[in-house]
Order: sequence, then structure tokens, then C-alpha cells
Amino acid sequence: MPPLARFAITAAEIDRVVAAFYAAVRRHPMLAPIFAAHVEDWPAHEAKIARFWRNAILLEGGYNGNPMAVHKAAGNVHPGMFDGWLAVFDATLARELPPETAAQWSALAHRIGRGLRYGLVDSAKTASGVPLLR
Repeated sequence: MPPLARFAITAAEIDRVVAAFYAAVRRHPMLAPIFAAHVEDWPAHEAKIARFWRNAILLEGGYNGNPMAVHKAAGNVHPGMFDGWLAVFDATLARELPPETAAQWSALAHRIGRGLRYGLVDSAKTASGVPLLR
């Protein structure tokens, strides 16, 4: 028997949220330039991120990547940027999903965002060694 999903959602709903989120990202004043610097093929990127979320939520497998390494290697992603990312993501979830499902996915996204944010703190330090959190 396959493992149970973290919460009730379909692969099609995940794909729809990912597409809507990245449409919002491409219009966002802070996020658009950051993503544009790294994403050359939006359909391929969206498909990869949808696989990430289907793996995280539906436990499908099929995602092969290391989000922490990617965010560290980007060079222009800083811990404080995750608040904006999560605000756009939460707004997308609220528009696209029933409230309970949106809340459950949001909680997971915020947990993942905290992990990424903390992982970037070591690479975002001033010359004196003080973490740059914005």
C-alpha cells in the first residue's frame, strides 16, 4: 500500500498552484528579477517544482534535486527574501485552494522556507561575521 499523502490534494491541484504562483512571481517587483536571473526555461522549472511538491505532499517520488544547494549557489538569494516568497505563495494558495488545504500546504511551505532561510544564514554574513538576515 502506498504511503498516505500529507493532506488531501491532487497532482492536478499542485500543478495549478505552481503555475499560478510562478505567474505571480514573474509580475512581482522583488521576486521577478531574482527568478529571471536563474530561470531560462519556465515550463521546465515549473515542472521540476511541481515534482518537488508532489513528492513532498503526495510522496510520489520523481523529484531529483537539492533545494538548499541551488539556493546557496544562486548567489543573489538572501534569508530575508523568503518572507516575500511566502507571502506570494500564501496568496496563491488562498486563491487556488479550499481554506483547509491552503492552510496545510502553507504550513509545510513555511517549514521548508524556515529551513532554507536558516541554511542561507551562514552564506549571508557581513565581513564581521554577523549574519545578514534581510
